[in-house]
Parts: sequence; structure tokens; C-alpha cells
Amino acid sequence: MAKKVEVKDLLEAGVHFGHLTRKWNPNMAPYIYMERNGIHIINLYKTAAKIGEASEALKKIAASGRKILFVATKKQAKDIVAEKAKNANMPYITERWPGGMLTNFVTIRKAVKKMASIDRMKQDGTFMTLSKKERLAVDRLRAKLEKNLGSISDMSRLPAAIFVVDTTREHIAVAEALKLNIPIFAMVDTNSDPRVIDYVIPSNDDASKSIESVMSFVSEAIIEGLSERKSGGDDDNNDEEGMAKKARIPKKENEAKPVTPVTAEVPSTDKEDVEAMQKAKEPVRQKSKKEVLNEEE
Repeated sequence: MAKKVEVKDLLEAGVHFGHLTRKWNPNMAPYIYMERNGIHIINLYKTAAKIGEASEALKKIAASGRKILFVATKKQAKDIVAEKAKNANMPYITERWPGGMLTNFVTIRKAVKKMASIDRMKQDGTFMTLSKKERLAVDRLRAKLEKNLGSISDMSRLPAAIFVVDTTREHIAVAEALKLNIPIFAMVDTNSDPRVIDYVIPSNDDASKSIESVMSFVSEAIIEGLSERKSGGDDDNNDEEGMAKKARIPKKENEAKPVTPVTAEVPSTDKEDVEAMQKAKEPVRQKSKKEVLNEEE
């Protein structure tokens, strides 16, 4: 079971520090506790409640077997998000967000497949048949694709949800998710707009310690959901096997027997009757104009 969110732990991690009061977004007012030295202080009781709510929702998504895409391209969050996403076996974007990552997912998948085709070329020896200049170009392309899209190589379809650190910086990712009605989970600071986010976690998204604190709760919930799915899947398989053994039917008994059509033949001994029936089956031939005139004469 995931550990309970304690306000004391959030306080020690500095989750409560917001932005300068002059940079605030008025829509964040419900989550702000007070102002101190020109800085807004976030209400950690609300943060703890929102972390619990978001963790429960993410746990259900993970238990259903769907993917959650983590997005964090800022320097403070890159390594932390990559590590937590790897632990939870989820895709992540920590370099530049590729435009159309969600709305033009087919094209992104083609780029990922290109990376796989280069790997196959290296395995089957085709790569060595290229010239030195071509090999260098292919290696550079492979390195570039690995850097930008290597973390989503296992994502074969659109994610069930995205988790964003700093919605102001990742506004393109948020806009694409909104367009496709993909649920958005996010760490939202006092300078961001929470209205477009489905699961708001009001928190400091600039300090690495704060990001790590929130991400640890989130990743634990996802890992728990995956473990529940694994154990539940095994139980279901065992139950299905047991039921199949009990209700096993031999194949021959279960197969449907072919139905042979029954045709009734009526014997006829009269030669004239047979000829009349055959004549009736023949199509009626229309007489030509010449034949009609000859009959009239």
C-alpha cells in the first residue's frame, strides 16, 4: 500500500513555496494560504488532499494496463521524472517536446519505427555495406531519435493520461491533450492556470526537492496499480483454466453434423408426361415477324 501523504514531509521538501505575488495567477487563489515577504504560500493541506486524489486516479489507470506519459523538460525536473517514470515502467519526455506528439501521433510512430529499422540494419549486416559517410549520417540520425523519442519507443498508442511538471512551460503538451480529451495531471504553481487541468496538484514546480517529493507519491501509486494488475491477471488466468478443465467438451461431440438436403423424385412411367414436363421447362421462343406472316397466309 502506498504511504500516506504527510503535510510535514511536504513542508520539509519546500512544496509550499509559490512565486512572487506580482507573478501570480488569480485562478490559483483557492490553493493559496497566505503571503509572506512578497511570496505566495501554498496551502499544504489542500496539496496533500490533491496528491491523494491524483494518486488514486493514476493507480486505477495503471491497473487497467494503459500508459501514462510524463512530461518535464525543465532542468530541475528532467532527471527526477526520468528516474521515477523508468521505475514505474511508463513513457516520458524530458527533452524538447516534439510538436504534434499527441495530435500527430502516427508521424511520431514512424520516426520510432525508423529507429528500430536502423537497429535491424546493424544486426543483419546491411549497415556495413553502406559507405563511411552514409554510416556516420545514419548514426547521427539514430542518436538524435534516441535522445528525443527513445523514452517512448514502447508507447504503441496514445496515452490514457499525461502528467506534467510546470504547465506554463509545457503549454503545447497541455493544449494537445486538451484537444484529444486526454486527462491531465499536473504540478501547478501559483503562476499557472489550474482551470484546464483535470487533476491539479498545487505545489512548487521549481525546486528539485519539491518535485521529487510529489513524484515519489505518484510513482508509488502507479507501481502499486501495476502490481495489482499483475496479481489480478494471474488469478483470472487460473480461474479460467480451472473452469475450462471442468467444462471441457470433446471436439467431435461439439462439432455440428453436415445436413444433407432431401430431394423427392417422382417416378413417371408415362413417356408423354415426361416429354411434356421437359417441354414446359424449356424457355418460350418468340416467333419472328416472317414466321407470323407465313402462318397468316
